[in-house]
Amino acid sequence: MQAKAIQRHVRITPRKCNQVLGLIRGQSVEQATTTLQFTPKWGARVVQKVLKSAVANALNVGKVRVEDLYVKEAVVGAGPTMKRWLPRAQGRATPLLKRTSHVSVTVATRE
Repeated sequence: MQAKAIQRHVRITPRKCNQVLGLIRGQSVEQATTTLQFTPKWGARVVQKVLKSAVANALNVGKVRVEDLYVKEAVVGAGPTMKRWLPRAQGRATPLLKRTSHVSVTVATRE
């Protein structure tokens, strides 16, 4: 039995978010929650919300215990990029790319 949660258009770069997701892949849900709680990155708060939602989805769909769940898959994809311009010297401008992410976490029971 598995459940999934997705948060789209998160205002963090996929590269930064992937660093946090690498910490919890394959861990039990309890251990992953503890790891995210003590990770001093803003992306950890985002991933923690998605993980909490995936666990709630699993508990809602089937009769499973939180102790039996583990993080089966944790991926991040690139969302739309907002393009802005930064004024520079002598009338020039440089582009600013404000990247967004789509964070997806799947939890499952161990067989």
